[in-house]
Amino acid sequence: MPPNSYVSAAAHDSYDVIIIGGAMMGAATAWFLTEQPDFDGRILVIDRDPTYQKCSTGHTNSCIRQQFSSALNVRISQFGAHFIQNLRHHMGGDDRVPHLKIQNYGYMYLADTQAGADALRASHAVQIAEGAQTRLLTPDRIAEAYPFYALDDIVLGSINTTDEGYWDYMAVFDCWRRSARERGVTFLAAEVVAINTGAGRVQSVTLATGERIACGQLVNASGPRAAITAAMVGIDLPVEPRKRYTWTFSAAQPLDRELPLTVDPSGVHFRQDGRDTYMAGAHSHIDPAVAPDDFEMDQSLWMDHVWPAIATRIPQFEAIRVLREWAGHYAMNSFDQNAITGPHPDLPNFLFLNGFSGHGLQQAPAMGRGTAEWLACGQYRTLDLTPFHFERIAAGTPYLETAII
Repeated sequence: MPPNSYVSAAAHDSYDVIIIGGAMMGAATAWFLTEQPDFDGRILVIDRDPTYQKCSTGHTNSCIRQQFSSALNVRISQFGAHFIQNLRHHMGGDDRVPHLKIQNYGYMYLADTQAGADALRASHAVQIAEGAQTRLLTPDRIAEAYPFYALDDIVLGSINTTDEGYWDYMAVFDCWRRSARERGVTFLAAEVVAINTGAGRVQSVTLATGERIACGQLVNASGPRAAITAAMVGIDLPVEPRKRYTWTFSAAQPLDRELPLTVDPSGVHFRQDGRDTYMAGAHSHIDPAVAPDDFEMDQSLWMDHVWPAIATRIPQFEAIRVLREWAGHYAMNSFDQNAITGPHPDLPNFLFLNGFSGHGLQQAPAMGRGTAEWLACGQYRTLDLTPFHFERIAAGTPYLETAII
């Protein structure tokens, strides 16, 4: 959907559901809500940046994995993989919808300590119980399959080459937005500057133009700006923008087989990108919260940390050339690195869809579906997402996800 598919003014002064944020999560929720047989109301998606130049979705590396430490996150990604690879079926057989596949080079987690190996074993047990095809590999087994790694310091590896790898997020994103719009969802280019409450509920939003639009329910799908949106109703939300840097590069000596998305103990990760090109990602050791419009690169990080880590792990990558680089943001939940979903306990028509901590793109199908179920039915009909509800934040009881990249 090009930017001009957004309207500049809402056609109505009241909507049943307003979604603040029209990127991946907002689009998913809007589309899945049109799928709900119990819902026939009006939906308004409001986004301050219809070009998506300053959102997490627009700077993604577009990968999916099942190697999480919590069973619910494994199931969420399993639905995501099924949805992606059966997109046309899920979207009613529309012949404009492409047939997609996941490029299954897999994720290779490498542990260089016994504690790290124990963490891989614990997560592996969770994943296997949920039907994932994760395999634990000794260094000798890793070397047999991927002889380009230097493994002298490695204790254990974990890999899954089924439904783990790259996928075409833009195709899914475009289909959701186009279909939602054709089903009557309005996408409005505007900035929400206030959320107005009364009688224990959200009553309306105020736009930068001064216009007020009433709503029955409101979804905070603001990505790295989630805390700004929550603050409009007096909620302290532990979600902050954290910078994540990406580089694509070519190698003087390309590998003779696909490179899994390798999660190195150094904190750097790297993977296959094109036939003879690769992608790397990292963050600074300090990793502070940043302003939501700060996308400036750290030019020292590549030379001081990222390239040395890559060349150490894959000596064949001693001679590589950067082709492109950019910075994006994780919407990091600093409390427990897991999503925050569902209604606020004291403001029941204010719903969270926030804090995905780098997992949002792959979790969008399940999270959009679940949020739509709650909006339409007041409960979840498929995956139970209540462990992600805000109550755990207020109670100080984390629902921790340890497999963060």
